Amino acid sequence: SKKQKILRYGAELVLAGRNYDETYKIAKIAQKSHNLTWIDSCSDKHVIAGQGTVGLEILDKIPDIDVILVPIGGGSLITGVSVAAKAKNPDIQIIGVQTEACPAMLASMNENNFYEAYPSKPSVCEALIGGVGKIPYSMAKQCIDEVLLVKEDTIKEAVVSLLENDKVLAEPSAAVGAALLMENGKRFKGKKVAVVISGANIDIGFLKTLLGGEQGE
Repeated sequence: SKKQKILRYGAELVLAGRNYDETYKIAKIAQKSHNLTWIDSCSDKHVIAGQGTVGLEILDKIPDIDVILVPIGGGSLITGVSVAAKAKNPDIQIIGVQTEACPAMLASMNENNFYEAYPSKPSVCEALIGGVGKIPYSMAKQCIDEVLLVKEDTIKEAVVSLLENDKVLAEPSAAVGAALLMENGKRFKGKKVAVVISGANIDIGFLKTLLGGEQGE
């Protein structure tokens, strides 16, 4: 799990908050009180630039790509991918994918409202829960062509399908693009589509549950 990996690196891990948005606020307070360096995964320009290398890698492998599907949590990944990809080919369609449990970016774009925090429903996509980053929100309409939502059950099915059919281990948050193709694949018929699989931090117990094995925690 992510917690175990953090501890293996020797870091001090402080568990606080009931959800992402609450934990974010607590972490900001701790950062200021202890004069620590703050690296915002959603709104740090260097993080976003780094995420953009994903877009460059896709274009390096498939120069004539038509569509790139990108998971959206805080929005830094899709912002970086879009800036890099559209700089080389403005016609590439960048589609963000979110769980129905937390359509924060979709709501932000539709309502022209910066949802730094967002009331989310329970979800298997822990990395996609919470509000959006300030920089991604400010750049959303020029970077994101469309945001589509997928069902929680389809996300679970996508995790299993990726592992069984493609031998790719993906955490639920990373599998939303594959879930979109499972729900609405006909929409992309005849197009070259890249799906960003953004992580493999899945709890083994939960994975066993999805695969029909032992009951996970």
